[in-house]
Amino acid sequence: MSENLPRIESGAIVVGLSGDLGSGKTAFVKTVAKLLGVTEEVTSPTFVIMKTYEIQQEYFKRLVHIDAYRLEKDEKLEVLRFKDLIADPGNFIFLEWPERVETVMPDDAIKISFKFIDEGVREITFE
Repeated sequence: MSENLPRIESGAIVVGLSGDLGSGKTAFVKTVAKLLGVTEEVTSPTFVIMKTYEIQQEYFKRLVHIDAYRLEKDEKLEVLRFKDLIADPGNFIFLEWPERVETVMPDDAIKISFKFIDEGVREITFE
């Protein structure tokens, strides 16, 4: 999987995940984590804001899962040391609800939108 990702030497790969509640954002992160060899149970970070999982993988050292749903201002990410997180090329960051913190999202962030169609179907758009 990682051989298809752009390698950014100066910082992390950041993926913004947009979509309504229940549209599949966390399920997507769980699948990526499994593909990267994360053995821990991956759960939504809604109430803790951020969870980090160690990866033993060629390109990445950590999968960082952030849920900005409860954040009211971009500055709240400062507590998480977001600038340090995105500066580390060993991080693969998935940030749910990027529209809540759009002024601090990197310009080169990958954007994925999820739309609930029905119980077994989602529409996924990549930007």
